[in-house]
Amino acid sequence: MESHALGCITFNRLRNRIEFEKLGLGILGMASTRKITLKSSDGEAFEVEEAVALESQTIKHMIEDDCADNGIPLPNVTSKILAKVIEYCKKHVEANSSDEKPSEEDLKAWDVDFVKVDQATLFDLILAANYLNIKSLLDLTCQTVADMIKGKTPEEIRKTFNIKNDFTPEEEEEVRRENQWAFE
Repeated sequence: MESHALGCITFNRLRNRIEFEKLGLGILGMASTRKITLKSSDGEAFEVEEAVALESQTIKHMIEDDCADNGIPLPNVTSKILAKVIEYCKKHVEANSSDEKPSEEDLKAWDVDFVKVDQATLFDLILAANYLNIKSLLDLTCQTVADMIKGKTPEEIRKTFNIKNDFTPEEEEEVRRENQWAFE
């Protein structure tokens, strides 16, 4: 039964691509104003333009498989985080589609401001970007965490991320010896 369902999904995706190609439209190149409803884990519904929803590979596949008619449930994303993800996707769709494209520097500056959030929100954005398969957002948020770690001692990293050191002094010394290259 599961094999049949997967075959159906693959068939629907292929059929949709053929239909788009017949019309001379690519899935991403559509000038559609179709709205997609995204449903957060806490029940809030967000109506977004299809182009914005297509920034997510996860959602894109659901749309291709005709699974978007009654809204797309996102059980791993709260409304607070989904609103931020939509804000990010809207900005990047607008930046890539408008006649008056912002400069790459302006978009990077916007991205830097976008990730100026508390740690919990940043980590939730990482989880959402991963779940929704939005590579540019995942790269941005992970790089932000990497920048928070860069140049810090293990003790400073623990303090930054509120991590308890549960190593004995002997275990910590063994880890340092085994990974000496990382401390040089």
